[in-house]
Amino acid sequence: MPATPAQGHVVVAPDKFKGSLEGAEVAARIAAGVRRAAPGTEVRELPVADGGEGTLAAALAAGFERVAVKVAGPTGLPVDAAIAVRGDTAVVELAQASGLARLPGGRTAPLAAGSYGVGQLIARAVSLGAERIVLGLGGSACTDGGAGMVQALGVGLYDADGAELSPGGAALRRLARIDLGPLADRLSGVDVVVACDVDNPLLGPRGATAVYGPQKGADGDDLVVLEEGLTVWADAVRTVTGRDVRDAPGAGAAGGVGFAALALLGATMRPGIELLLDLLGFDEAVRGARLVVTGEGCLDAQTLHGKAPAGVAAAATRAGVRVAAVAGRLELSEPEWRAAGFAAAVALTDLAEQPGESMTRAGELAETAGERLAAELLGG
Repeated sequence: MPATPAQGHVVVAPDKFKGSLEGAEVAARIAAGVRRAAPGTEVRELPVADGGEGTLAAALAAGFERVAVKVAGPTGLPVDAAIAVRGDTAVVELAQASGLARLPGGRTAPLAAGSYGVGQLIARAVSLGAERIVLGLGGSACTDGGAGMVQALGVGLYDADGAELSPGGAALRRLARIDLGPLADRLSGVDVVVACDVDNPLLGPRGATAVYGPQKGADGDDLVVLEEGLTVWADAVRTVTGRDVRDAPGAGAAGGVGFAALALLGATMRPGIELLLDLLGFDEAVRGARLVVTGEGCLDAQTLHGKAPAGVAAAATRAGVRVAAVAGRLELSEPEWRAAGFAAAVALTDLAEQPGESMTRAGELAETAGERLAAELLGG
């Protein structure tokens, strides 16, 4: 029997299911299942993200306006990107310009890939009058310490002969002088907030190169070159600013873009999901709700350390609302996901009839999962 509608709405707030469904698609499918099990129940779709890939899509789904921007991709070739704008706030997603998915043909370029396009996105936001820029880091193809980003904002980086540095982390080894140029004036009155879920420093065994370089195609020799370049970069930035943030938590995020944001853009950092939930108006959406349904592609140990579903669960629990999860795969034990605040959890792999269907039939199975959760938690 379908559940009987009762007072209070349902909020469906999942992250993307990487490789199969975008966050908005996940939300729409789960919501359809909830409506089928509980006809007449108001269901509000609010896809979320944790600051990485999917941040822009979540902002657009929440009513931000899409502004198309053509920028330099990680290897310098032009790519079609976008920012999201609402009022005086703009959302910039690094992956739109300098993400791994933007590499031509998927071929990595660990030494030459740069973040210039990210600076172009920021510049466009400033030109539109943004007074607050939310910068989502994640999925970066580069390890240039954010040097390209600040070059796009007017900072000059020169070698010993006075020549402008070429893009990429390897070129930083030749850095001899930084000219901050018009940077301060361009960002005057602009508050940059970085959505970041990693606490890695810029350098060392937990730094940008050692931890994330291999994911971007860097081998043993490349890693040495990139670490040397970032060290020169950090020293030069300290000289010109009088501040040293190389060891700050999050400085190593996105190949060191976090470092440049802190040191040269005057940015502050916040946990990605907390920042996005504020930006998307989650507290208002959940007020008076009976149930929140969240989820992501894999609910695992990493989920418990700042990923979107854990953040949604914490916020829903603070509001006194039960929360359930839908996941492509469920790698947490029931005691673990219950301890994280979930009243119920459904994995698409458990609903699939054949291996692989959790990916190929993800939308259909997410709908079934929403129906099951609604029947279980909205009944009575």
